[in-house]
Amino acid sequence: MGLGSSKSKIMPATRELVNELIASDSVVIFSKTYCPYCTMAKEVFDKLKHKYTAIELDSRDDGDEIQSILSELTGARTVPRVFVKGECLGGGTDVKKMFESGELSMKLSH
Repeated sequence: MGLGSSKSKIMPATRELVNELIASDSVVIFSKTYCPYCTMAKEVFDKLKHKYTAIELDSRDDGDEIQSILSELTGARTVPRVFVKGECLGGGTDVKKMFESGELSMKLSH
């Protein structure tokens, strides 16, 4: 009886955790270890020699829940979700385009 109805409810503590993770570093990448777009986003920051915190959702028990909260916060469930100074810049291709245009470097320096 109980299992079917326990559709994952998002608990406030988890939403708080996501906000704390986003605030934990100037660059936070919510990622999955096997995702090529996640690798692309991390490589951009590696090229800039800018440190980042990668939260590997596939390595966490609460990864799916975090991904659902990110969907609510950003309007997209896909990974990566890249945050710079608390602002979601989008995914891998978004970050790569910003890197190529110089916009990303400007965001990081301000």
